[in-house]
Amino acid sequence: MHRHTGTGIRGRARRFGRAAAVLGLLTTAACTSAPGSTMPSALPPEAAPDTVTVATWNMCGVEQWGCADKGSPDDKLQQLRALAEWRGVRVMLLQEVCSEDLLSAARRLGKDWHSEFDPYVSVDEAGRSVPVGCTGEGRGQAGSGLLAASPLTEVQAVPTQQPTAGVHRRFLCAQVPAQGVRVCNGHVALRGADTAHPDRDFREEQLRSLFEAAAQQAPDRTIVGGDFNSPPPVGGSSSSGLWPAEAYTTYQECDQKGGSRAGRRTHDDGAKIDYLFTALPRTGCQVVDTTFSDHRALVMRVSRPAPEVSTS
Repeated sequence: MHRHTGTGIRGRARRFGRAAAVLGLLTTAACTSAPGSTMPSALPPEAAPDTVTVATWNMCGVEQWGCADKGSPDDKLQQLRALAEWRGVRVMLLQEVCSEDLLSAARRLGKDWHSEFDPYVSVDEAGRSVPVGCTGEGRGQAGSGLLAASPLTEVQAVPTQQPTAGVHRRFLCAQVPAQGVRVCNGHVALRGADTAHPDRDFREEQLRSLFEAAAQQAPDRTIVGGDFNSPPPVGGSSSSGLWPAEAYTTYQECDQKGGSRAGRRTHDDGAKIDYLFTALPRTGCQVVDTTFSDHRALVMRVSRPAPEVSTS
């Protein structure tokens, strides 16, 4: 796990420029609000002082994973900038991001921006493991990341059941004190991800681990999201057994209206597989077409929680 800050570091196709990237982000679909109500059709560009805006986006930054035609690193940076400047996003949960691209984004968004990165690791049947590298000179490793307009603290890489042979992807949780929230970012394994046991499905185990991690600290102010590689549990579908009960009881999903668990598509194949869950009151939600990925970004605005009162 590598820590990046706005002031330093520890640890595909045609370029359209910033204006076109911003215009691409304006192609959105309005989502829904708390049970029985309707959300605004758009989120304001400014971050209101009584709200927090969070996004999740699979950036499709690992070119060898079918993303060679999904824009350059600079194209993707402009999408991140548009989320921040036009949507008021202050915390981003990112998947399939390259470590050096994430670092560059934190630097170029400004001195207040900070990031955390956790690499994907490829494990063979003999147990040998190597980090997954990003294609392209100087782009570093592939992994998941957090990007925030304020420091990230109490960062925790959450282990979970992983394939015997295949890509291992831990989950990443962190506190965002300036926003009063905690976030947990998950990238759940696809069915068939274990090349040694291709019939095994890790999604139920991994989703359970992710929501258990969310419950460990301040569950009432934790936002859980990411690319879950699973459709919502709708109409008794086969996906229903994958989901922990608390996902739609203790929490509600960004694109959830009343008792409905269906949501708008977030992937080019027409499925919804990207999610943001929270117990905080939701005041806005959008699905944003980012152009330079096979995933759309999901953007959720919530009421800012009251400051925690110290009991010491």
